[in-house]
Amino acid sequence: MIKVIFFAALREQLGCGEIELAAQDLQNIADVKAKLVQLHPNWQATFENQSLLSAVNHDMVDAQTQVTSGDEVAFFPPVTGG
Repeated sequence: MIKVIFFAALREQLGCGEIELAAQDLQNIADVKAKLVQLHPNWQATFENQSLLSAVNHDMVDAQTQVTSGDEVAFFPPVTGG
């Protein structure tokens, strides 16, 4: 299983704080996003947003980063500030 966590405004936008996905057929972050949209089609716009940030096991990553069973994947909106 892969634990997927949603942070900040993203959690409120999706109405969900976390979800678990079966690891088979998920090779990278792009696959995780696609699976989330497949399960929740109304999340498509959120996961197509190129500004969405992602992390695996607390390390910032890109869409091609590999995932395996036992990983924790986190998504959060871009951080702004000044």
